[in-house]
This record gives sequence, structure tokens and C-alpha cells, in this order.
Amino acid sequence: MNKGEDRFKKIIAHCKEYGFIFPSSEIYDGLSAVYDYGQNGAELKNNIKDYWWRSMVQYHENIVGLDAAIFMHPTVWKASGHVDAFNDPLIDNKDSKKRYRADVLIEDHIAKLEEKINKEVQKAAKRFGDTFDEKMFRETNPRVQANIQKINDINVRFVPAMENGHLNDLKALIEELEIACPVSGSRNWTDVRQFNLMFSTKMGSASDGASLVYLRPETAQGIFVNYLNVQKTGRMKLPFGIAQIGKAFRNEIVARQFIFRMREFEQMEMQYFVKPGLEKEWFEYWKEERMRWHLALGIPKEMFRIHDHDKLAHYANAAVDIEFDFPFGFKEIEGIHSRTDFDLGAHQKFSGKKLQYFDPDTNESYTPYVVETSIGLDRMFLAVISCAFTEEKLEDGSERVVMNIPPALAPTKIAVLPLMKKDGLPEKGRELFDRLKYDFLCQYEDKDAIGRRYRRQDAIGTPYCITIDHQTLEDNTVTIRERDSMQQERIPAENVSKVVSARISFKPK
Repeated sequence: MNKGEDRFKKIIAHCKEYGFIFPSSEIYDGLSAVYDYGQNGAELKNNIKDYWWRSMVQYHENIVGLDAAIFMHPTVWKASGHVDAFNDPLIDNKDSKKRYRADVLIEDHIAKLEEKINKEVQKAAKRFGDTFDEKMFRETNPRVQANIQKINDINVRFVPAMENGHLNDLKALIEELEIACPVSGSRNWTDVRQFNLMFSTKMGSASDGASLVYLRPETAQGIFVNYLNVQKTGRMKLPFGIAQIGKAFRNEIVARQFIFRMREFEQMEMQYFVKPGLEKEWFEYWKEERMRWHLALGIPKEMFRIHDHDKLAHYANAAVDIEFDFPFGFKEIEGIHSRTDFDLGAHQKFSGKKLQYFDPDTNESYTPYVVETSIGLDRMFLAVISCAFTEEKLEDGSERVVMNIPPALAPTKIAVLPLMKKDGLPEKGRELFDRLKYDFLCQYEDKDAIGRRYRRQDAIGTPYCITIDHQTLEDNTVTIRERDSMQQERIPAENVSKVVSARISFKPK
């Protein structure tokens, strides 16, 4: 087991032990790739939502929110292309009976080649030190160049095969690259076939002639079909955005890597409507703005990278992914796409309703173009806890596990801890707790030694512990302990709310 896999297993175990995430229906042996958020997970998830919503809607006067229904008219998905084109290429290994996405097998093979290149670069950087020229090394090193050529040769065939749905070409590529099943090591593959990812169900009773409807596979279409409603009722002028947080459902062939890829997940999306011709400008703006949002949490910059799409979706004229360095490697956490007028144009055609914008400056009507920012809430949650999970060896030789969650996102902000369960300390602690609970989610705990209670709060990411001791009874001061540094200071009890608010606020100083 490599270091990343070991760390990932520890994170998953920690999430269950400390009430962040549980396997769904666990008493019935669970349901594959479905998870429940526990008491701490639900709070962290809500705080991430709140941070995103405030950043999008509250801090931008030309972006408004929406909460569209999960069920939509089935023609919506015909217009969007999901009925005909929302497919993954499916392949089975005949020996292990395991099912895979053919494109992911090829992408994983490319990723291994990229890893070889990165290892060569890292070795050379170590060898040459400050004099190392990475660009020149990549362009001149024979082993690096050989692997770059292999990747280019694969993409020359892989990209057109995916774009044109040439399933035989994908199978041929898998065979020629000698890609083996990760479970059995066998290369005994079935043919590649298409698999539609949408969950379907029936609406209405059978006697009434129930109609086929889908659980939405994305939240974006709810925004597009409400474009005109929002624009008219909000008297919105271009450019303007519509933001939404909501559940989406995909019958993934291979749901894996904990909450990274699930069948029921949550998206935070914003569709930004702009004048045609200005979409590239706004695309660049949102690419930079979204990266700023991630970095504002204090997560190290090197944990993120921008990945330009080699293969654009049929509706896009520009697309990038913001990728995060999860314990299992760099993977997409957010996508920024310039979707042109594809969506509004398609819904205009299928519905027969005009979905245009009258521009008072030019006295003309046109279909707006759209720039989309779409982030997976569950993936953002996983990024936060992956970055936060820390095992520390302390000066006294003891160890602690601490969740260095950004304080503004932490599930519980303050723990109120009377030093002892006697001498009036619990009563004083309750008095303080009852004042603070109106401003923050707090915990009150008086069981076990104070050191053990600190460790428990560290493990769920509580940024501040307030200790009530005998001195509190004399001068009404308390000890505030900071989670990451473990530094303690004495402050007046009446200042706790003000001090903590200032330290966890995103407001510019």
C-alpha cells in the first residue's frame, strides 16, 4: 500500500469514527457508493454551501439564487442532449467480472506515463538544485520526450474515438496498450458498449398512463429553463448570473474513491449570461475568480492546478478544470466552461418559446452566451477533510490527530469546557455556553480530563476551546485555546464572542 492509499484509508476511518460520514443503510450492509453525512459532516457541508452561496450571491449584486425541482419535463433532457448522448463507454473484464469505464482505463494509463515524467523531473531537480531548468529538461531529456510522444500518440486516437463514439477504436486502443484489469491482471475484455447514466422512474399511476421522467443528472438545466423567469422578474441586465445548489443523480458504472464519485451527489453551479463575443473574457474572469475562492480558505496553492481540456464538450468553446491533489492524485474538483448559446438555443428550439434578451443599448434581441462554474460539493468536502487530516507528534512524545479545517468552515466553532465538574464551574460554563450559542455552533463538555477533551475537539476540527477554571469565578476571565498551535491565552469572558468572530471571519481586514 502506498503512502497516499494509507492516508486515504485513515481519513475514511476518521470520518466514520468522528461523525463526518457513514455508509448509507449500514445496518443493512450499506448501498454501493451512497453515503450519509453525520452530525459533524452535515455541519461542515452546510458551512461549505454557505461560503459558496455568500461568495456567489451575497457578494455579487448581479447574481441571484434559484432552487429548481429535481423532476423536470422529460423533453428538457432531450433538448439538453442527455437522452441521446449522456453515455459512458462500458467494458467488462471476463475473468474478474468487474465493470469499468473504457475512457477511465485509458486515462489512468496516460496518468501513469505522466507520473513517470514527473518522477524524472523530480529526480533531476534534486540532482541539479538551483541551476535546474525544468522547461529545458522536459524538452531535451530522451526518457521524458519518449513518454510525451507516447501520450500524444494515444490522444491522437483517443480523443476522436470519444468525440465520435467509435467504441471499436477504444477497445483496440485498450488492447494495443496492453491495459490489464486492476483486479485480475487479465486482458480478457468484452466489447465496449454505451451506457446511459440517467436514473429513470415513472410519474403518475399506471392506470392514468404514467409518463417516464428522470432524476436530474445535473443542476444546470433547471437554471436554463428558468432563465426568462428570473431575467424578467428580477429585471436583470447582462451580464448576470443564476446560482443553485442541489442534488443530482448519475448511475455511475464505476463509483469509487469514497465520496469522490457517487450516484447521489450535490452540485454548486452558477450560470453567467453574457453578450455573445464577450464569453472568452468572462471565462478568463471566472477562472481566476474561482481559484481565488479556493485559495482564500488557506489551502496551499500547490494543492491545486489548472487542467485545460484536450477534448471539448459539444456545447463548449473553452473549458478548464480546477484539479485538487487528493490522496489518490490530482482530480477535478470544479469545472469552468464557456457553453456558448447551446443550452438556451436548444430549449428555444424544443419548447418553441423565445429565450432571448432585448439589449436596450443596441435595440436588438439575441440569445445570450453562458459561462458556467460548476463545483462538486461532495468533492469540495473531501478536499477540505483531506487537507485538514493531520497526524502530529508533540514535544512530550505523545501524538494527536487534528483536523485543521479552515475555522470559518469548522462544524463546531467553540467548545466550552469547565476544568472540573464541581465548585460552580459547570454552572459558569453553562452560562457562557448559553450566551455563545446564539452566535456560533458550540459544544459543552465536562466529562474526562481536560487533555482528553482537547484531543476530542481537535479530532473534529473545533478551532477554539474555552476553559472555565477557578480563576474565572474570581475575575471572569477564561482560557482560550487555539486548535492548530495549541497556544492558550487569558481573555475576559465577555470578549469571547468578539475575539472568535474576528478570527473566523472572511470579511476583509
